[in-house]
Amino acid sequence: MLRIPNIPLPLDYTEELLREQAAKLLRIRPEEITVLTLVRRAVDARKQVQFIATADVRLKNEAAVRKRLPKNTNIQQVQPFCMPKYKAVTLSERPVVIGAGPAGLFAAWVLAQAGTRPVLLERGKPVAERQKAVMEYNATGTLDPECNVQFGEGGAGTFSDGKLNTGTKDPRIRQVLQTFADCGAPEEILWQSKPHIGTDRLAVCIPELRRRIEQAGGTVLFSAKCTGITVTDGKVTAVRYEQNQTEQELRTDHAVLAVGHSARDVFAWLHQAGLPMAQKPFSLGVRIEHKQTDIDRFCYGKAAGHPRLGAASYKVAAHTSDGRGVYSFCMCPGGTVQAAASEPETVVTNGMSCFARDAENANSALLVGVHPADFGSDDVLAGVELQRRIEHAAYQAGGCTGKAPVTLLADFLKGQQSAAFGSVAPSYPLGTVFARPESCLPEFVCASLRAGIPLLERQLHGFLQPDAVLTAPETRSSSPVRVLRDPETLEAVTVRGLYPCGEGAGYAGGIVSAAVDGIRCAEAICGIASR
Repeated sequence: MLRIPNIPLPLDYTEELLREQAAKLLRIRPEEITVLTLVRRAVDARKQVQFIATADVRLKNEAAVRKRLPKNTNIQQVQPFCMPKYKAVTLSERPVVIGAGPAGLFAAWVLAQAGTRPVLLERGKPVAERQKAVMEYNATGTLDPECNVQFGEGGAGTFSDGKLNTGTKDPRIRQVLQTFADCGAPEEILWQSKPHIGTDRLAVCIPELRRRIEQAGGTVLFSAKCTGITVTDGKVTAVRYEQNQTEQELRTDHAVLAVGHSARDVFAWLHQAGLPMAQKPFSLGVRIEHKQTDIDRFCYGKAAGHPRLGAASYKVAAHTSDGRGVYSFCMCPGGTVQAAASEPETVVTNGMSCFARDAENANSALLVGVHPADFGSDDVLAGVELQRRIEHAAYQAGGCTGKAPVTLLADFLKGQQSAAFGSVAPSYPLGTVFARPESCLPEFVCASLRAGIPLLERQLHGFLQPDAVLTAPETRSSSPVRVLRDPETLEAVTVRGLYPCGEGAGYAGGIVSAAVDGIRCAEAICGIASR
């Protein structure tokens, strides 16, 4: 099979045209291609808006065609992807996976396929019940601290855009995408350059992945909050958890700690127990909302609105004179700003889109890099406390009602408070209050945003829309701590059999990278050689 990159295609291309273009690059007739598979399709809007595709092809006489290819060609021979088949592994005790986010789910899935009968503990509830809890919070402001946008089956990513793009190059990425597709995600995630599932579709495929774990011998326990780990002679021997107000214990030799970036109570008892941890840089900022039709126009010009393009997304970044990075993150086309608190008397924002991405606004985090030197303390949990102070200050700025502080972009850049919305109406579900971001965010974050936002206009003309809405605060971009682990064995540096994993432990930055880390930890437990 040959892989052909950089195939230019018009927006209205057909599969026949794709075949013709692939054949042209190979200098053969289209009918010599027996099988053609789209591998990747990206939008190129630099000069004219078009697609750039990558395709895999099978040929009637591949050996002869390969001989004719020039030596410097970027057309390469590849092997077709096959899902790995895990051999049965015997462990003395059932492994325990703590947390049912992407890292935990994929760790449990690999362990189940290997016949180890894992036990998966999740402090929150299944997706269907979790959706009810989130809807109740959005409607009334009544928060369930154990089941919300941060906690529950699927993790925080279940109530986001379901974005599956990642900057990593691990070969397990295709395994993650194929698993999601097998569980009901749209097939196009296998070839989109920026694949996404959407919150509505994730709510279907996450429970299907859980059912597959159970069918393969795993056990999934909900409302089961991990409260401690027993360590004997430097090795995990048990995991303690609370369910139905009863403390229980699971004997185990292997535990995957995949608790997510908001499990602050877990970080606290891990630190108290003496597990080596370190402060970790993260980012702070706001959510910015534009009209999606404006973003489409900024990105695609006259081609905006073409059905094959869908809602446009963007990614912008700049460095200010003080050396800090200002950048967009978790951009949600055609989405809404979410109320994402997990603790009482706090305001936290996040972004969400459904698969159709057909809501009126586009939103994205606008973040500023924050370093341990900014935390104000050498305590390993100082970053957590910084997040908490900001979130509580935002709650107070919103009148202690759950409403979020907002401002218009032009007023923010001028340092003045807004009085009325323009063409963009905020989508934050609990309501908003006009307040300057300084009411909750550190001054250095606001100063960096003011310096950096005008620089972003150079990358996306129109971004500096005066009535774009800024909603504060965005605090949960990543974990502010790292649970230290051995880079070879993936075990905690002082506890054998404990595998800090995923975004919460500081080793991932999104759904796919977290899932990949979960697979790696499961493979380490099973003694599978690293790929």
